[in-house]
Amino acid sequence: MADLLIRTAGAADVQALTDIYNHYIRTSPATFDIAPVTLESRLEWLSHYSLAGPHRLLVAELDAQVIGYASSSRLAARAAYATSVETSIYLRPEACGQGLGRRLYAALFASLAGEDVHRAFAQVTLPNPASIALHQQFGFRTIGIQDEVGHKFGRFWSVQLLQKNLT
Repeated sequence: MADLLIRTAGAADVQALTDIYNHYIRTSPATFDIAPVTLESRLEWLSHYSLAGPHRLLVAELDAQVIGYASSSRLAARAAYATSVETSIYLRPEACGQGLGRRLYAALFASLAGEDVHRAFAQVTLPNPASIALHQQFGFRTIGIQDEVGHKFGRFWSVQLLQKNLT
């Protein structure tokens, strides 16, 4: 994977990012969205990220194709949450299991170094041993389980809450 490029996402990436996310909406409990997102809504979503500061959106590109993304987003709207972020990562299904998530997360956390970010949080729908293992590799620890908090595909899903200290 020497040709892998990890870079800041831009407007030209939104269609690929939308396609990746919509795949998980349609096929997986990894996201609790249940209706596919539109290109327009993802363009607005992109506006929440920047080149500096705590809110970043990175894409992984291989052979000129966006194959995944990782983000650090606002945890909550109230001002006192400003030094906390929620992280997220999605890969095209065929890109899973090749170490790309690890490379994306490494780049994301490197981009946050020196920023005023104290904690990172992640939410993983269970079961998802690969995602839990990835987060643990980056120092996330479990802080709780929300039991059967989401309903999708005719069943209830629990979510594991994880936290990483950044300072």
